[in-house]
Amino acid sequence: MTEETPQKYFTVEEANRMLPLVGRILTDIVELFGSVHELRLRLDRIRHRRGSDSREQGNPYDEELLQMEKELEQGMQRVEEFIDELKSLNVELKDPVSGLIDFRSQADGRDIYLCWKLGEEEISHWHELDAGFSGRQPLLENSVAGDDETLDENH
Repeated sequence: MTEETPQKYFTVEEANRMLPLVGRILTDIVELFGSVHELRLRLDRIRHRRGSDSREQGNPYDEELLQMEKELEQGMQRVEEFIDELKSLNVELKDPVSGLIDFRSQADGRDIYLCWKLGEEEISHWHELDAGFSGRQPLLENSVAGDDETLDENH
């Protein structure tokens, strides 16, 4: 029943035009992910101090722990919703801590990623699909499809 959506390829210009929206979503992800991570660490420390995950009968902190667990679950769900929003825009989240995303593109007939990190003014790097952040290379003029005419119109 699920139809596979054709791969979306971005030009540098298309990806840069999306940065205001994507940047807002990514800012929300980074902030919320940090809060969720901190809450998870606090809960782990509390559970460790108590010696188990089980609740002691009559413990006055049980209600607070339940509230923290509920907040953690809601926060994780909200992060997933933001990630799904990026996916619906054909943007791939690579690191929710630093705010790193990739846009699929093409160069010299092969698939690549246009790479952007929260805080950068525009997309200025790319990397091979399997290279990751450490394989980032600066965009050079004409090194990656730069305008709509260079890509297949069906993408």
